[in-house]
Amino acid sequence: MATVTEKKKKSDPKKLQHPTEQYMFWFENMLLQRRFEEKAGQLYGQQKIRGFCHLYIGQEACSSGAVTALKEGDKYITAYRDHGIPLALGTSPNAIMAELYGKKTGTTKGKGGSMHIFDKEKGFVGGHGIVGAQIPLGAGIAFAEKYNKTGNLCICYFGDGAIRQGAFHEALNMAMSWKLPVIFVVENNGYAMGTSVARSSNVTELYTLGEAYDIPSEPVDGMSVEAIHEAVGRAAERARSGEGPTFLEFRTYRYRGHSMSDPQKYRSKEEVEEYKHRDPIEQIRAVILENKLASEEDLENIDKKVKEIVAESVQFAEDSEFPDPKEAYTDVYVENDYPFVMD
Repeated sequence: MATVTEKKKKSDPKKLQHPTEQYMFWFENMLLQRRFEEKAGQLYGQQKIRGFCHLYIGQEACSSGAVTALKEGDKYITAYRDHGIPLALGTSPNAIMAELYGKKTGTTKGKGGSMHIFDKEKGFVGGHGIVGAQIPLGAGIAFAEKYNKTGNLCICYFGDGAIRQGAFHEALNMAMSWKLPVIFVVENNGYAMGTSVARSSNVTELYTLGEAYDIPSEPVDGMSVEAIHEAVGRAAERARSGEGPTFLEFRTYRYRGHSMSDPQKYRSKEEVEEYKHRDPIEQIRAVILENKLASEEDLENIDKKVKEIVAESVQFAEDSEFPDPKEAYTDVYVENDYPFVMD
């Protein structure tokens, strides 16, 4: 039988480690990502969104937790599962949805689509379609920040499949040799497309790969926005002090398939449901309610507000025009009169 002390411990709310405003931001920000992507998945089924589409549902803590740990001026770069980070940074949902629609009001004028969202003003240096290509780019961005003495850093995200690329090892070696202000993040959601980490590598503790280059490396609970905020904060302090890179393994999970065309036959429904019990949004909801930071009604109103924002983004995308076909020849070269572009 449990003692009085044990019963009290079970009923005590989780001790708050951060300001109320931060918990409320995390809840609304992650919820925006979730509702936006749920709608994107629905619109894809209606053929409103075409081409490739990789949803971030389940991984929202990986973006929201990092954003609150970093500062304005820092740069973000990721792979093609790239809707969540710009939403976390405050990029207009209207512009992102318009980009998914291929409209000229999109973040890249309708030319990039789902896999190539960019927002220079927010420091988001884009989603990249070639597996692992963003890793040396992230190191290069960090090199530029160090060279220009900005005091800023670059956080570079990639999936567990990209860690098999030679570019990963080359970039880590150079980043540590030159003490670049970069945070390398592998979002380990367990599967490279449909291949599990256990089937693709003898090394399943992915963070240990950074240790080969003497880079401080650690695993992080990718379903906890608090754990991510704290780990990224430590890595940022190291980068800004001139000590160089950190390698973090965010152990997360995607509830949907690799892309919208993925039948997900490589995992069981029970496995997915098990991870949903650790849902990052529900964890923060529980902290907020247990500590009486807001009421259930307050959180329902936030959900309603978020749904309205998403609905507005869909209407904006629907009302926007497609780019003129001639736009295919613009924004390709820096020179406006580049001689090899033909009319």
